[in-house]
Amino acid sequence: MTSGNTERIDKDKGEHLPHLRSDGQPPHPSWLPRQRRGTTPQMIGRYPDYDVLDSADSWDEVTRAVVMARLDPPGPMRFFAPAEEPTLRAFCDVATGQDADPRVPVAEAVDTKLADGRLDGYQYADMPDDRETWHKALVGLEQTAQQRFGTAFADLEMRQQEQIVGDLSTGDLSGGVWDELDVNLVWKVCMRAILAGFYSHPWAWNEIGFGGPAYPRGYMRTGALNSTEPFERPGADAEDPVAAVQDDPEMFPS
Repeated sequence: MTSGNTERIDKDKGEHLPHLRSDGQPPHPSWLPRQRRGTTPQMIGRYPDYDVLDSADSWDEVTRAVVMARLDPPGPMRFFAPAEEPTLRAFCDVATGQDADPRVPVAEAVDTKLADGRLDGYQYADMPDDRETWHKALVGLEQTAQQRFGTAFADLEMRQQEQIVGDLSTGDLSGGVWDELDVNLVWKVCMRAILAGFYSHPWAWNEIGFGGPAYPRGYMRTGALNSTEPFERPGADAEDPVAAVQDDPEMFPS
């Protein structure tokens, strides 16, 4: 890490970042600054001066309407019952690492997908319909939360929620509704919808520096590695985020 980055982190004290480590420092990647242009989840990101919406005038009319509609305030839940909503929101937040506003409305995206019956065109042979899988998954999260901690999943501390979701991701949940399902496949079904909802939103595009729709503008730098398009902005640091997470066991404690 360069001295310039160190000075910025000392100034900001990392207080805008979630999950301060035991040494008082933010987790990797510790260099992430506040977002200065546009919106990202939690207003942090690797591309602090980039806003994909600056390119909206270059999109065709139909594409622009579709993307901009994703910024509209989400409506009420149509698929999930009111009693399921707190668990759904907590699960989606943990799965996408969103623990402060602004948040990409992932829960609403999942709800809309299922309410409209826009499924993925296939279903695992030994699993129920994806809509039933979602209902059962939320029941299972509640059962596990009550069994382990004696309270609702949405009321748990984040570390406790992360522990349960981590066990779901590795197929290490059992008892109750989990014995009726292949837990590994539950995770795959849920994450398909969660990731689709998260990464379809312009705020997530800002977070990862995605250039947005390429039609009709297209791309110029197709043959030049590590070069940026005129509408792109450089990242805050060249650190590999995948390696950073793998090198920091405190990001995903056992």
